[in-house]
Amino acid sequence: MDTYETLNGVLVNLFRDVMNLEENAIITSEYSDITNNDMHVIEAVGLGEPKNMSAIAKLLSVTVGTLTIAMNSLVKKGYVNRERGKEDRRIVNISLSEKGKCAYRHHEEFHRHMIDEILKDLTEEETEALVRSLSKLEQWFRRFQED
Repeated sequence: MDTYETLNGVLVNLFRDVMNLEENAIITSEYSDITNNDMHVIEAVGLGEPKNMSAIAKLLSVTVGTLTIAMNSLVKKGYVNRERGKEDRRIVNISLSEKGKCAYRHHEEFHRHMIDEILKDLTEEETEALVRSLSKLEQWFRRFQED
């Protein structure tokens, strides 16, 4: 098998496996009322200051309209809070509720465990090479997405 076929197979399988593994790990009985996509919306909202819909949509590379559908569901289920801007009522600020913060931390723990497991058997040089390679791959995706 040549390098192209090997890399293609690894990348295709890796993306699929991470999505499947993540879904199975984070959508537990406690969070059975949300989807993997909902969890990524929660992650984009984050634990910091409230964000407006445009900022969250940009982080997720979706339209505000698409995000609104997901956000309506998450508000109804109690994971996020929606609040109009005090100075400009057209701006809608989104923050996580306590339930949303718990879901965020649950999702974060999955990622922390995944990274710890990946790094535990790598040398410092291998870790640096992996970070450089994946950063270049991410840059390519970003450029491809902008075109």
